[in-house]
Amino acid sequence: MRQNGDVFMSVEVLAVIIAAASLFVALGGGLFAGFAWMLRRMDERFAQAETSINERFNNVDEKFDKVDEKFDKVDKKFDKVDEKFDKVYAMFDRVHDELHDLRTELTEVKISVARLEGPSPRLIWPRS
Repeated sequence: MRQNGDVFMSVEVLAVIIAAASLFVALGGGLFAGFAWMLRRMDERFAQAETSINERFNNVDEKFDKVDEKFDKVDKKFDKVDEKFDKVYAMFDRVHDELHDLRTELTEVKISVARLEGPSPRLIWPRS
């Protein structure tokens, strides 16, 4: 219906537009509520998973700490063994030096004895 150049809509058209708008609002609200519920549930699940993972990591950290303490004890024992090896090496060095000195003196004694005895007599076989 038109009167004086104005456009009027019929009641049925307005009812369809309002119903469609209501449907879009209801569907949009439902989708929004559904996504909000899904996000809340996901946050709860993530929080549970995070708590579980944190507990597991804490347990693993405690185990690593215990193993690290054992490694520290073993490292201290190795340090003690290294100190003993250093002492043994020092003792071997002293013995090596003493043996070198003894060898040098023995060589001098051999030379002195050889000088006292003189050259060894040579056997000369007669030619036939």
